[in-house]
Amino acid sequence: MYARDNTATAGAAQQPPSGAQIEAAVTALRMLADPTRLRVLWLLGTGEYDVGSLTAAVGGARPSVSQHLAKLKLAGLVTMRRDGRRAVYAARGGHVRRLVTEVLAAADHHLTGAPDAIDSSPQVTAGEQ
Repeated sequence: MYARDNTATAGAAQQPPSGAQIEAAVTALRMLADPTRLRVLWLLGTGEYDVGSLTAAVGGARPSVSQHLAKLKLAGLVTMRRDGRRAVYAARGGHVRRLVTEVLAAADHHLTGAPDAIDSSPQVTAGEQ
């Protein structure tokens, strides 16, 4: 299927990404390249956590988890709000949760050899690149 044949992908999806979009995507993917950050993001996709709860859940050292959270926040992947003296973190919206879910699903398919579900994403042929 071609992107031009799929009306659901019409519009912005057919435009090449801007330089700023590419840089933001690379930054996000770099953040996912660390096992602790990926675990933290997965947990934050399920709800809000403070640093102590995240530290217990991922089994890391508190300073390390705090540093990972700072990087994720700087990359725009998590939000932080104050609850009294506690800092409470959450994944920044559905895009981040879906990104983590897709990355983990792709890893699972790679590890198990399971076929992908029917791919409805637009396909680009060599002549369209």
